Amino acid sequence: MASFPKLQHIAFTAGALLLGSSFILAQNVVPTAAADRQKSMADKRQLAASSPFKTSFRNIGPTVMSGRVVDIDVNPADPTEFYVAYATGGLWHTTNNGQSFNPIFDNEDVIGLGDVTVQWATRTIWLGTGEANASRSTYSGIGVYKSTDNGKSWQYLGLPESHHIGEIIVHPTDANTAWAAVTGHLYSPNKDRGVYKTNDGGKSWKQVLYLDENTGAIEMDINPQNPNELYASMWYKTRKAWNFEESGASSGIYKSTDGGNKWTLISGEGSGLPQGAVFGRSGMVVYEKNPQIVYAIVDNQTKRSSNAKADSVNYKLDDFKALSKEQFANLDDKKLDSFLKTNRMAPRYTAKLVKEMVASDKVKPTAIYDFLNVNTGFEGTPIGFEMYRSEDAGKTWKKQNDKDLPNMYSTYGYWFGRFAVSPSNDQKIVILGVPVMLSTDAGKTFKSIGKSNTHSDHHFIWINGKRDSHMILGNDGGINITYDNGDNWFKANSPSVGQFYAISVDNARPYKVYGGLQDNGTWTGFTRRQRTSDASFDTLQYRSVGGGDGMMILADPRDNKTVYYGSQFGVYSRSHLDTGGVLSVRPSHSLGEMPYRFNWLTPILVSRHNPDVFYIASNRVHRSLNKGANLQTLSEDLTNGKKEGDVPFGTISTLSESPLRFGLLYAGTDDGNIHVSKDGGYSWTLISSKLPKGFWVTRVYASHHKEGRVYASFNGYRNDFFKPMIFVSDDNGANWKPVSGNLPLEPVNVIREDHKFENILYAGTDGGFYVSKDGGATWNIWKNGLPHAIPVHDIAVQERENEILLGTHGRSIYVADLNEIHGLAPKKEPAGPRRFFEED
Repeated sequence: MASFPKLQHIAFTAGALLLGSSFILAQNVVPTAAADRQKSMADKRQLAASSPFKTSFRNIGPTVMSGRVVDIDVNPADPTEFYVAYATGGLWHTTNNGQSFNPIFDNEDVIGLGDVTVQWATRTIWLGTGEANASRSTYSGIGVYKSTDNGKSWQYLGLPESHHIGEIIVHPTDANTAWAAVTGHLYSPNKDRGVYKTNDGGKSWKQVLYLDENTGAIEMDINPQNPNELYASMWYKTRKAWNFEESGASSGIYKSTDGGNKWTLISGEGSGLPQGAVFGRSGMVVYEKNPQIVYAIVDNQTKRSSNAKADSVNYKLDDFKALSKEQFANLDDKKLDSFLKTNRMAPRYTAKLVKEMVASDKVKPTAIYDFLNVNTGFEGTPIGFEMYRSEDAGKTWKKQNDKDLPNMYSTYGYWFGRFAVSPSNDQKIVILGVPVMLSTDAGKTFKSIGKSNTHSDHHFIWINGKRDSHMILGNDGGINITYDNGDNWFKANSPSVGQFYAISVDNARPYKVYGGLQDNGTWTGFTRRQRTSDASFDTLQYRSVGGGDGMMILADPRDNKTVYYGSQFGVYSRSHLDTGGVLSVRPSHSLGEMPYRFNWLTPILVSRHNPDVFYIASNRVHRSLNKGANLQTLSEDLTNGKKEGDVPFGTISTLSESPLRFGLLYAGTDDGNIHVSKDGGYSWTLISSKLPKGFWVTRVYASHHKEGRVYASFNGYRNDFFKPMIFVSDDNGANWKPVSGNLPLEPVNVIREDHKFENILYAGTDGGFYVSKDGGATWNIWKNGLPHAIPVHDIAVQERENEILLGTHGRSIYVADLNEIHGLAPKKEPAGPRRFFEED
């Protein structure tokens, strides 16, 4: 167990959040200090030690789709042994080529990782916490750890304000010297960014490369023949809830020739590398046999040149941006119809119909531009991936790829930055992005080597120096291994490390669990194994329902077969698990209206009172009375309005219906609003004026026990603000009181009430699962069977079985019975695997 050095505690109470009778705005919040986080982590240790709960959670998977890998370190003497760092799944170790793994970082104060580096000569593990990929599901770390006994114990080495660490390099002959690439805070500027160096094994660190509070270090490499020669990729980025800048003029590649004490920019004017604000995330690799050869990749954010010939015969969206009525009337009908068809506006709209609507002033002449002007961050057309080679140790660079590879990074180059060069062949390179691709001519041309069983979005590749057809690949779907240059791959996905956004259960016998995962679609399965001699656990227990980034999935309680499921930004459908058939249940705006804004995790709701009634929310609430077949927009915009940026914001993030009264609805938004409707959604009243302003509302939850009672949780993750915020109202939101009690400094993702006892509450945070038996005045951690610091994104209760399920973001799904919580004798479990017959 690691222990933190003593730090002066900065007092932080609930009152510190208050200004008079109202709350401060989220944009004025100071990010939570590392000293406060560390003190809270120590308090959490005491809370765990005194926890009264004995019942243990059991993990029920799934495993087959795995979770996001950020780094792998392989034993060069025996490649069947390696360590895998997952974004939010912890550190795992295998000695049998991935057939099985053991978790070795589950008892520490964080579980999100950025980098693992192993000194194989001494078997010392260095671990940088906090994933460096700047995602909406990236969790902050607390610094660097080290273990000399294969993870049985860990020593904390500091850098608490780093939050996200992209790389750790250890000197090849001096075990006490190491360098760390610190990316820094994700959602706020901070000066603890750049490259850090230690000369005493991590007891102390010196910041040796710093540019500014928004530019951090993301990748590093070292000349193995001369360890005084190092390279570092510096990356300017800023992220807000509504906007992401992924490149900047301060980005670039730096070099040191004195062991990292002094650094020089080597990507400036005349270097051959991109210049200016278009320089995004980058990475580099030093060729081991000849360190004069250095490769670099750059995410070039320069907009791709348009196809002049295509533009002359087709309309572009910008052509409709500033038209007068006369100009619109003169548009070419054939080209306009083609544009409407290409953009899926036809057959609903035709050139003839739209021209009539504009001529009669039913819509503005800019209506087409307004209709399609949606910015999710994925609409851009940057050049993206570029590969460069230097043959003079970084003095000059030459672009290698003959053709642009726009699909390599798609529009999100910030998600990628690593690649590998064969240790024995400088012409052989494997690059990583949405696909995985191989070059055998020094990066001039590439071919895809992914197969049907390799996931997309690749983050790490290792090439065997003794047999370079042998590679180990890490991606959003776990681990793949090949021995023939990617002609064939096999999965090594036994760890249960799925990243769930949402879960639910049905009322079947036996009941099923449903959930949506980061980049791994929506799934359903049973919580107990079927009786079978086949060892293929997951293929029998879980089945895929939909693709994309999986979000909410709900079953119709009348048949437990009809399901509503979806992916990011509100792309939801209705289907039947046995008979199939897919019906889109995503509301569509009309010409003349501004586009609806959908949250990444768009909320949906099936009424408990009448399951024919289906709700889905954008920035407005929509309802269907016939299972999604026809949708009616009920509300006006319930947010504070659109905020310009390239991340959808000003959206409804949570919906709830009272189990005690049909038509009593609540809606919470990502910009801090909560509204109530008492008439089925026809009218709405703002009820959050006395609550925190501008924070993300993660849940509104209507009570099972009292009609007027409602709970609300707010999350400061997108402000790097860790204060837990939970409130309850007993008068439908007219008045509120805080019920966060003694919860540690961990943003809250979900709050829900026990189905039997009104004073029992459950909370899931970015760091664990908590229970209150006194209505939120005090909380205890319930962690038996769980990692010490696991993000809990959702909670479900199967009332008939009296079981609670946790949807975690990094360790799949856990289940436990609630008998102990309810003062009953624990369930007696049969010996051996828990199995069932379907007809049971």
